[in-house]
Amino acid sequence: MHFWDEHKTITRYYEMKVSGVCEKYQLRQLEYDILMFIYNNPAYNTAADIVRIRKSTKSHVSTSLKVSEGRGFIEKRIDKDNKKHVTIHLLQLTNEGIEDGIWAQKEFTQDMFEGLSEEEIKVFMSVFQKVYDNAERMISKEKNA
Repeated sequence: MHFWDEHKTITRYYEMKVSGVCEKYQLRQLEYDILMFIYNNPAYNTAADIVRIRKSTKSHVSTSLKVSEGRGFIEKRIDKDNKKHVTIHLLQLTNEGIEDGIWAQKEFTQDMFEGLSEEEIKVFMSVFQKVYDNAERMISKEKNA
């Protein structure tokens, strides 16, 4: 097998790891992912940020945000000076789910790095960042071609 196939195993394990949180709070995977993204990245709190950074489709993000808002997990706030700028904020109701999500993410990270030294983890992160940067550069190049 090649990395390009094997990375799906890592993603699958992550989904398995967080599935209990999703079930407990009746969340679809993308709804969970968006809530955790907003928690982990408070500076990126618009739908456009989520679409751009997570590489999700606008329609899926929009639907997930609508569901999360309806269930009281998030609140959309319209900028008083720019009505088109809407920020997303987690509500108190989300706290327990976020705590469970943080725990699941920590366990996932521990499981993935089990048996690796600090140095190996640093090298992995550095190499992965370079591969990611290359992919981002190629995507931009293709879009601008």
